[in-house]
Amino acid sequence: MNRELAVEASGLVKVFGENRAVDGVDLEVPRGVIYGLLGPNGAGKTTTVKMLTTLLRPDGGTAFVDGIDVVAEPGLVRSRIGLTGQYAAVEERLTAKENLDLIGRLYHLPRSEVRQRSVELLARFDLTYAADRIVKGFSGGMRRRLDIAMSLIARPAVLFLDEPTTGLDPRSRLAMWELIEELGNDGTTVLLTTQYLDEADRLAERIIVIDTGKVIANGTADQLKDQIGGDRLSVTIANRDNVDRAIDALKTLCSGDVGVDPDSDGRHLLASIRAGDRVVPSAIRALDDAGVDVLDVEVRRPTLDDVFLTLTGKRAEADTSDDEFEEVAS
Repeated sequence: MNRELAVEASGLVKVFGENRAVDGVDLEVPRGVIYGLLGPNGAGKTTTVKMLTTLLRPDGGTAFVDGIDVVAEPGLVRSRIGLTGQYAAVEERLTAKENLDLIGRLYHLPRSEVRQRSVELLARFDLTYAADRIVKGFSGGMRRRLDIAMSLIARPAVLFLDEPTTGLDPRSRLAMWELIEELGNDGTTVLLTTQYLDEADRLAERIIVIDTGKVIANGTADQLKDQIGGDRLSVTIANRDNVDRAIDALKTLCSGDVGVDPDSDGRHLLASIRAGDRVVPSAIRALDDAGVDVLDVEVRRPTLDDVFLTLTGKRAEADTSDDEFEEVAS
C-alpha cells in the first residue's frame, strides 16, 4: 500500500456467473488529480467503481482507498468517499436543502456543520435560489449538480463520478465540466468514468482504458495519442466498390495499415501518416491514378476517439444504459 495514492488496486477481479467482468485491473490514482476511466459498454468500468466504493465485494485482488482496505474496513472507506452514479440519487419529495441535510445526518455530522456546508455547496453549485424548492421540479442539470453537492458534504478524500454527464443537454454538460475542473483545481481527487472522449480529453490528467475487464492502456491523453502514431488521414470515396483499390493506392503513403471506418458505409478510410503537410496532394494523385473518385480528404491530429478505436476495435458509445446490467448480462 502506497499512502501517497488516493486509490490503489492490484489484480482486481469480479466474476458474475461465467462472465469475468473485471479481470485483474490495476489502478494507481495520485492524490489531488482527476483520473479518467474509459471503456466501451460492458468493459467493467462501473463494476470497478462499485468494488472501490464497497458496493461490490471483489472476488480477487486488493484495493485501498485513502489508504484503507475496501474489504477489511468498508465502513471506514464509505466515510472517506463521495459517489455520484450514472443517475442522480436525489430524493424528489424533499427540497435541495433537505437533501443535503439528510446526507449530512447519514454521515453523523453536527447539525451546525451541515447547515454551514449546505450553504457553501448550494452557492458553489449555483443552487442557492432553489434551496427551498422541491427537487421533483428540478431540471436534469440541477439534479446532477445537487447530486454532486450531496456527495461532497462530508468533504470526501476521493470523489467517484460514474458517467456524471449522462443524459444532460450540451449546455448543462459544459457547466458540469466547469464544476469538475473546479473540484480538481481545489485539490479534490476525482475518479471519473465516462464514454464521452472529449470529456476525458478535457478533464482527466491521466486516463486508463479498459476493455473486457482488463487495462489495455494507461497514460495522459497526449501519451495515448502518441501510441497510435502521427497524424491521421481520413478519406471518403464516392463508390464503396472501389474501397480495395483505394486501400492499395494509399498503402505506399501511410505509416500504418489503412482501414475502413467500422461506423461508416464502407466509403470512409482511416490511416496513420508520416507527413501530413505533403500527403494530401499525393493521396489525391494516387487515388486518381487508381481510378477512385474522392469526395473528401482530411488530415488531423489523433483524437481519443482514434485511440479508442485502435485499442478496442470499436468507437466509444455515449449511451444511457446501465453499465452494470450489461456486464452481468453479457
